[in-house]
Amino acid sequence: MDYKLQMKNLLDIAIKSNASDLHISCGHPPILRVSTVLVEVEGEPVITPAVAQGLVLSVLNENQQQQLFKEREIDFAYNIDSIARFRVNAFFQSNMLSMAMRLIPSRIRTIEELNLPPVLYKFTRAKQGCVLITGATSQGKSTTLAALIDEINHTRREHIITIEHPIEYVFQDDKSIIDQREVYQDTLSFAKALRSTLREDPNVIMVGEMRDFETIATAITAAETGHLVFATLHTNSASQTIHRIIDVFPPHQQSQIRAQLASSLLGVVAQRLIPRIDDGFIPACEIMLVNPAIANLVREDKIHEIPAIIETSAKQGMISMNQSLSDLVRAKQVSKETAVIYSLSPEDLEARLKSI
Repeated sequence: MDYKLQMKNLLDIAIKSNASDLHISCGHPPILRVSTVLVEVEGEPVITPAVAQGLVLSVLNENQQQQLFKEREIDFAYNIDSIARFRVNAFFQSNMLSMAMRLIPSRIRTIEELNLPPVLYKFTRAKQGCVLITGATSQGKSTTLAALIDEINHTRREHIITIEHPIEYVFQDDKSIIDQREVYQDTLSFAKALRSTLREDPNVIMVGEMRDFETIATAITAAETGHLVFATLHTNSASQTIHRIIDVFPPHQQSQIRAQLASSLLGVVAQRLIPRIDDGFIPACEIMLVNPAIANLVREDKIHEIPAIIETSAKQGMISMNQSLSDLVRAKQVSKETAVIYSLSPEDLEARLKSI
């Protein structure tokens, strides 16, 4: 059986079906996720362990196969010529191979096309500091990050270095020079790449994910020393993001890191993808811009007061998550019921929605 050809046919079907994901799992036919719903690929038989292994190995090179069998899982990117790109995780379950493939759009969409708040353009004009894009898995963080980086690429002459695992969106140099480094292919770790980046004359640094103490510490130092740093975290709100960063450090260093954050953090965008009334998804965003009041709260460890500052700073461009959700309901993009389900403070949102 030509597993490479079979895999290409399945990926072609995924692209034509406008699917976000393709799943290869033993005991099921190939499965697509289309508009959040899992559907079987029509006419495809149930996948056996032998077929699963053949399909998975068909998209791996020899080094990747060795890594998969050694570590029992692997993240990588896979291209179909110049047609499409997929972010892939291959893994073992019950000693059988499985695979999840996420379709990455070939064109990087703009902030406007993604229905993101225009205040995000402010981050692309900054010369130094740290911007964090946060949210749960599959909430569009990488897509937002790509839009911000590409906006800089088209409007400023800068040297941009990205550190990713794996590389998702591939940038085409415009006004800027962009070097994209993939962890485990071009570098051994996020932390090592980030330390090296400081000696590579960057203006803008993009860190795919701040996963550990050393990466977080180096990223904040880079922002303090004249670089514009963009990164992601798996947190649900601005205040939770700051807590997460501070908690990574030992107690005797937390006062210092609060001071560093207060002086270097530009803002936090916490986003969630919300199902539209008609079809597809639209982002709801909490946006915190670090002004003197918020910087002071961070420095004095009064993080719990940040949501109140966000609520009262709409004129500066800040947006609370519930305000974003209620705006989407008012614009008839999202139903009231859906907005409440996705809210982190549903009672407050319900009170807001009574007037709509």
